[in-house]
Amino acid sequence: MQKYVKKTVAASLCVGLMAPTLVACTKSDSGDNKTEKVLRIATSMGYGGDNEYFRQRFTELFEFANPNIKLEFISTSDDRYMYGGRPDPKEKPKDPMDKLKEVMTGDNPPDVVMVGYDQLPELISNNMLKQLDQDIAKDKFDTSDLVPAVIEGIKKAGDGKIYALAPTFYSSAMIYNKKIFDEAGVQYPTDKMTWDQTFDLARRLTKGEGENRKYGFSFSPHNMGDDIFYATQMYTAPLDLKTFDDKGEKMTVDSDQWEKVWKTLLQLKTEKILPEPVDFSKRRNPGPNEDFNPFMDDDFLSGRVAMSIISYGQISQYTNVMKNSANIKGITPFEWDVVTVPVHQEAPEYGGNIGLEGLMGINAKAQNAEDAWKFIKFINSEEWARLKASSTYNLVSRQKYIKPKDGAEFNIKAFTTLLPAPSRDYKVYREKPGLYDVERLGSQKFQQVVQNKLQVRDALKQWQTEGDAMLQKIKENPNAQFDSMMQGG
Repeated sequence: MQKYVKKTVAASLCVGLMAPTLVACTKSDSGDNKTEKVLRIATSMGYGGDNEYFRQRFTELFEFANPNIKLEFISTSDDRYMYGGRPDPKEKPKDPMDKLKEVMTGDNPPDVVMVGYDQLPELISNNMLKQLDQDIAKDKFDTSDLVPAVIEGIKKAGDGKIYALAPTFYSSAMIYNKKIFDEAGVQYPTDKMTWDQTFDLARRLTKGEGENRKYGFSFSPHNMGDDIFYATQMYTAPLDLKTFDDKGEKMTVDSDQWEKVWKTLLQLKTEKILPEPVDFSKRRNPGPNEDFNPFMDDDFLSGRVAMSIISYGQISQYTNVMKNSANIKGITPFEWDVVTVPVHQEAPEYGGNIGLEGLMGINAKAQNAEDAWKFIKFINSEEWARLKASSTYNLVSRQKYIKPKDGAEFNIKAFTTLLPAPSRDYKVYREKPGLYDVERLGSQKFQQVVQNKLQVRDALKQWQTEGDAMLQKIKENPNAQFDSMMQGG
């Protein structure tokens, strides 16, 4: 706790020392710094104006540097069910996008809107966001230093044009244990390897039996248990593999592509290239005088897995564990590095588990578009990135300030190279919540294949047939529920 307080005080001092510089930067932007102006910001993803985490991350520095601009916040989230309340099955759920549009076109509309990446295309196509290219050019605002994952992802959503900017992002990479590769005499993985190449490497690295087995690959360093259906979303996301058509009326899973994906993933399980789920019934708890290993379930840190997908937020922990391995029972230090997550040959630029954070644009009906751009420019500036670059979990969007921390050395570009997978159109899910149950049915069919109760294509055919019946019920009643069908399996 004392260390945390010291860090917090140090960070506050840093911000305090830097703030005069930021104030000086903003003073030249406007000749009138005394008249109070109001900037309204509509937030989503559960953030509201009283959300301290949101303010610390995105607005406090701006508020300090611009005391004449008063920020007002509008939450577009439906928080009626935030504390365990259950929706009325007869009541159609409030569509978050409808709520956002309603707020954006209301009598007192917000100037800045925070949106999810999946919402961006719909807002752009409805002409609800101001294009930012002209402001960027006019102020010579440098976007050349923004990482491809951010700027190219934003341009993809806007047909090459910029309608929003994101100051931070989260990303994943593939970490690998150099010791296991060296012992097997296998060359290390490289950036942008295909999934097939990665799985072939994994086969060459898998060996041993029982507790001594070394596994070639894992979709997560923490044992995900028996259900790899959801753990492999990263694998299918860049393929834009659809469960049903765009209207949510007809299943599309009885196909050669779906069959190939399932067979590929199931083959990894059959060959025991992926770690087996932990059998907690056989685990012996340490005695009172025995040391406890807090990382016993981390397959990568424990040296059981050669390659694993990890998030950027895990890097700091891994670095610290290796530094302090002498004090942790069961952890033997080894050298590691990271490369980009594997890619598909037909979609070589896209990765999975990559997303934009704090994505904000200017409402086309903004009452204070000038200060809205001032705010967006500020939180996407070099100065802001320099102050926020110390975050352990998210990366700032400016490449200049993306560097390994605490003296660590690794291929940090692995986290910044690939683009976010094409965003799914969640509008149909919002209109028909029962579609999530249709996808859950697929998970059950997948498990039946794992248990040798069904062949792959038969399982997909059943999913197609039963899913079509569910889709028909959803068409007749968008709020249809399938709890009884979802039990067991």
